[in-house]
Amino acid sequence: MTSVKEFRVSEPAGPDDLGRGAFVFTDDYSVFDWGKMPDSIPNKGASLCAMGAANFEALEAAGVPTHYRGVVSGGDVVPLDDVVSPPREMAIDLTQVPDLPHEGREYDYAAFHEAAGENYLVPLEIVFRNTVPVGSSLRSRADPREYGLDVETWPDEPVDLPEPVVEFSTKYEESDRYLSRENADYIAGAADVDDLERVARKVNDLVTERAADAGLKHEDGKIECLYYDGEIRVADVVGTFDENRFSHEGQQLSKEVVRQYHKRTQPEWVEAVDAAKAEAKAQDVADWRELCEAEPAPLDDHVVDAVRDMYTAGANAYLDRELFSAPPLADAVETIRNL
Repeated sequence: MTSVKEFRVSEPAGPDDLGRGAFVFTDDYSVFDWGKMPDSIPNKGASLCAMGAANFEALEAAGVPTHYRGVVSGGDVVPLDDVVSPPREMAIDLTQVPDLPHEGREYDYAAFHEAAGENYLVPLEIVFRNTVPVGSSLRSRADPREYGLDVETWPDEPVDLPEPVVEFSTKYEESDRYLSRENADYIAGAADVDDLERVARKVNDLVTERAADAGLKHEDGKIECLYYDGEIRVADVVGTFDENRFSHEGQQLSKEVVRQYHKRTQPEWVEAVDAAKAEAKAQDVADWRELCEAEPAPLDDHVVDAVRDMYTAGANAYLDRELFSAPPLADAVETIRNL
């Protein structure tokens, strides 16, 4: 089980064959890699399922292979257009996910790929960026001039990049880290890093265009991929308010809203998380959570309601369909802006 969705296996994958299974999307959320937070956001899971399904179906129509099979309604696997109420379950093909052995923070990718063979989930996240929002990790890792911006320091507002940037980060390590292209190619195994980038750029283009049609700006996002029979296929979920950052008239619409709210209202917990991650790195310990000296508090009810409306109104706009009972997007945005 992941922190925000459950994972069901009907037929496990083998060395030479894909399996069958499903994601069941919950209303849980996670920020700062904490895992399941102490409360939930109603209808969040269904909005992620619907947006992800729409993107997978569009990718397949554009000739980009994915692991998507359909959404589950009444026990049947059907296209998204066939459902009349928001789906929470997505049928998918499964690949192998071997264990990644490690000692402290040293991970044995050679052992991972020896077990993986030619059928595995690539142990990378491929990140694409069209803008650099406030809160983006890129601000702390790179000089803006490296990306064609004629400024010495990052401005205090979101910055549009001249061209989309693609980066690679680890997937299964306790604390994610960004990688050089050479290291990413090694960790990817048989999957070619250039092919992974090409797929990521196709996904970015599709989501960006669809978002624009909905009145949304697509700022950044990520994909995960599986490698099977010499082919890269898009896996996990793509183009949602958890995997990607969108905005509307300058207001952030994504999980980043919740991150920033916690920074403003629970700074002691956020600082404790940062301290625990730093201490874990210093001690060469993988699980930083054991070192964290604070716990997050639940959100106030009005914040939960506002974030719920952000997810559902945003999904309606993106799908161009009134699948959810939600306020107009402009009203949901204004409420988020005033949090």
